[in-house]
Amino acid sequence: MKSFETIRKLAYAFGAALSAAVAFAQDAPIVPPAIPPAQPPALPPVMAADAAVAAATAAPAGSSSYGMSIAEAWGAGGFIMWVLLGLSILMVALVIYFLCVLRSGAVAPRRLQSEVRNYLIEGDEGAARRLCEDRPCAFSSVALAALDCIRATQGGEDLQLLRDIVESEGARQAESMQSQAQLLLDLSAIAPMLGLLGTTLGMLKAFSGVGQDVMVAAKPVILAQGVSQAIITTIFGLLVAIPCMAAYAYFRRRASKLVGQLELASAEIVTAIATRRRA
Repeated sequence: MKSFETIRKLAYAFGAALSAAVAFAQDAPIVPPAIPPAQPPALPPVMAADAAVAAATAAPAGSSSYGMSIAEAWGAGGFIMWVLLGLSILMVALVIYFLCVLRSGAVAPRRLQSEVRNYLIEGDEGAARRLCEDRPCAFSSVALAALDCIRATQGGEDLQLLRDIVESEGARQAESMQSQAQLLLDLSAIAPMLGLLGTTLGMLKAFSGVGQDVMVAAKPVILAQGVSQAIITTIFGLLVAIPCMAAYAYFRRRASKLVGQLELASAEIVTAIATRRRA
């Protein structure tokens, strides 16, 4: 009997505890289980590499349409850029110099031609010599060569010999004028070669960077940046060479025109001496 009573009391206590637990559970709020945040889908390896290249090569704010400013391009070009700058300054100086010396007033002034011709017709060789010495130019050199020939032959000049001497001196002066313009042609050939040298050095630097131990996706970026920097020197070399070539073409035609004027002036000297001889 006592054991049955004990079992009954335990069952009653267990039922009371179960009823209390159910009542407490009904009054407590229901907390839903935590849902982990959604992860973005992983990109394939090829798309991931393209995204890395696009992010690395994106042009920064304030850069030019070619991806870099002039200051950045100048710094990327290296020491070759300073050499090209020196060539461009030399080109400007030569252009200014040729504009001053390759003109009719500096090669064969008309007033000087007229005065020397009149002195030779009158037989005043001393005055003609002093005039040519006071106004040095290509025409004065030709006239002095003719006067030296007259002095050497003691007035019995041979017109054929005189003509040969005048033509020889005229050819020497013409060669001097044309060779001056040749300097611009030399610059137009040197500038792109320096640009090509800078490009070669830039390509060497680019491929050396690719050979380093870096991420596979970053290697095309390094190569592209190196190539873009390498061709900068070629661009600036052409920017120097093209104006040099144009200036050379202009001054070559100008020198040829002046050579024709000098030949005409030289022929007038021989004619003036022949006129005096016939008189």
